[in-house]
Amino acid sequence: MGIAPANSPHRTTSGIPRHYTAPAVGGTTERVYDWRVMRALTVDQPGHPPALSVKDVPIPEPGPEEVLVRVEACGFCHHDLLVMSGTLRRGVAPGVILGHEIAGVVEQAGGRVTGLKPGDRVVSILTNACGKCGRCLGGQEHRCRSGVGIGHGRDGGFAEYVAISEFSLVRVDDQLNDGADLISAALFACPMGVALQAAQDVAQIKPGETVVVTGAGGGLGVHAVQAAASLGARVLAVTSSPEKLGSLAPLGGEEILHTAELDFSEMVLALTEDEGAAVVLDTVGSPLFQSAWRSLAQFGRLVLLGEVAGRPVELNLAEIIFRDARVLGASGVSRASVSQAAAMVSRGEMKPVVSRTFRLEEAGTAFALLASRQPLGRLVFTPQANGG
Repeated sequence: MGIAPANSPHRTTSGIPRHYTAPAVGGTTERVYDWRVMRALTVDQPGHPPALSVKDVPIPEPGPEEVLVRVEACGFCHHDLLVMSGTLRRGVAPGVILGHEIAGVVEQAGGRVTGLKPGDRVVSILTNACGKCGRCLGGQEHRCRSGVGIGHGRDGGFAEYVAISEFSLVRVDDQLNDGADLISAALFACPMGVALQAAQDVAQIKPGETVVVTGAGGGLGVHAVQAAASLGARVLAVTSSPEKLGSLAPLGGEEILHTAELDFSEMVLALTEDEGAAVVLDTVGSPLFQSAWRSLAQFGRLVLLGEVAGRPVELNLAEIIFRDARVLGASGVSRASVSQAAAMVSRGEMKPVVSRTFRLEEAGTAFALLASRQPLGRLVFTPQANGG
């Protein structure tokens, strides 16, 4: 259900709609209206598969510097899967509503909000930022000193509404007027902005450099391929999924390396006359770390963007020293990078890759699909009752 008309019997005097008692995941929708509640996806028990349900919870009240966003779309990140499965527990708030890839419409603004108004279409970064600390003022809102992870330490976008700091939102009306939609816009921050920031600002990719992207068919990897290609790199896209091989070249992969055939580091060395790659953008982490490291050239930069397994790795420090290598971490995304990614979409320089959309009640199916590693790109939830 969208926002009801002003004269609707299903709308409160504050402008927030009455809502209904929601069914369990996989159940049918039957409306029983109540005051100031919304549907939200909850993790009742982590596991493989997790116990999930859609419940009525209170619509959050935005603080003085926050806005209430009506969530039209929210990407299903591997981070969310790791929390659902119980693999990721550190810093996760008890009972938190997951989802940090949020796109929606401002419904209500706090009293001290100056940059946004009701009706604005927005996307969120991954952190609820204060807007006042040195990092926020320096354009590093994603590492705000008092920031809390959206959909991790505080409630996120797997719900019909979410309250977010105005300093964590980017207005995207101009880009949407150029033909994008809010489902595509949910990807502007994570994974698109994350990949762009890692490629451009962390790896500092230069035109003509050879760049390896692991997990190239996944939600983050498929956009990292595009980000590296947009910077003029020769991209070697690594995937374990044979069904994705034909999809990566049109997105910027010059060579597509299928890991089931051979250790991809051997293929990288063969394709670079034994030099190796100037940059490796590793979206997978420990399962592929040794191959990623062996793919790296002298003076190379290994940028770690993801860790899907939560396992330690071994690395002889002398190898870093004598390879003159840099091992760098990259997580999160600034508002500036989100704006840049959105502008690149408008110009046709990057493309949001959405595999499929789901209603919140279909979360179990979405979990199984993401865990299977079958989707090319991102799965996206459409939380509104009439979405999907």
